[in-house]
Amino acid sequence: LTSKHEIKIIGGRHPVVEKVSREEYVPNDCNMAEACDTLLITGPNMSGKSTYMRQLALTVIMAQIGCFIPAESAEMPLFDQIFTRIGASDDLIAGQSTFMVEMIEANHALQHATTNSLILFDELGRGTATYDGMALAQAIIEYIHREVRGKTLFSTHYHELTVLEEELSQLKNVHVGAVEKEGELVFLHKMLPGPADKSYGIHVAKIAGLPKRLLERADDLLVQLENGHPIQKAPLPVEQLSLFHEGNEEEQRVLDELRRLNVLEMTPLDAMNVLHQLQKKVT
Repeated sequence: LTSKHEIKIIGGRHPVVEKVSREEYVPNDCNMAEACDTLLITGPNMSGKSTYMRQLALTVIMAQIGCFIPAESAEMPLFDQIFTRIGASDDLIAGQSTFMVEMIEANHALQHATTNSLILFDELGRGTATYDGMALAQAIIEYIHREVRGKTLFSTHYHELTVLEEELSQLKNVHVGAVEKEGELVFLHKMLPGPADKSYGIHVAKIAGLPKRLLERADDLLVQLENGHPIQKAPLPVEQLSLFHEGNEEEQRVLDELRRLNVLEMTPLDAMNVLHQLQKKVT
């Protein structure tokens, strides 16, 4: 523990940690010098953003109670409090939505955190509309940076927020690495400098087993959005189009009859009879 307002943890293999799971343990460093109060973390879902944040919180707690920690070396100040907003859940008994729970817990942190506190915010703002969520997320980051000035890890899928590194002197971008290999997404679980290039959301949906046609449609819509085009409606099946396109005279007469019908004044039986007669004319 050091009196300096900085965190420097050099991750390393630890025999106890390696025995916890059969999966290979991926060590990660955490470097937050005095000139860095906030790490803005981007990267795909399931890549390890939340795990990285929990790792730091547990390391801080273990160090301050005098435990050995799973790292080659570590320097950190004494923190007076740790505030977290991680995970998504509503409160049915209190009648609070996921977003309301997010805002209440975020407000508690903003009202009580000090310069000597550790703040962990995981994808804050995701529970509401995109622009609302992004605006709130940016405002919260700016408020912490200028008013609270505590050490903060803030993960987000709003890649637009990564430009804040140019505006906020104490904020740095980091991301969890992932690569595409033969059309498949491979998580590196390694923290790297700079912002992530994209979210890989459709790749994660593919891993979850969503239908192929659904994923292809999502990919088409993503291309439209990335190119700045409004989302186009999905084309109707051919059999649905045939009723409304310019057809022969008989079909046109059927359409005219349909337009003249006042179905609100017809009994269900009359409506079924008329529909049956019109159907016979176009089949």
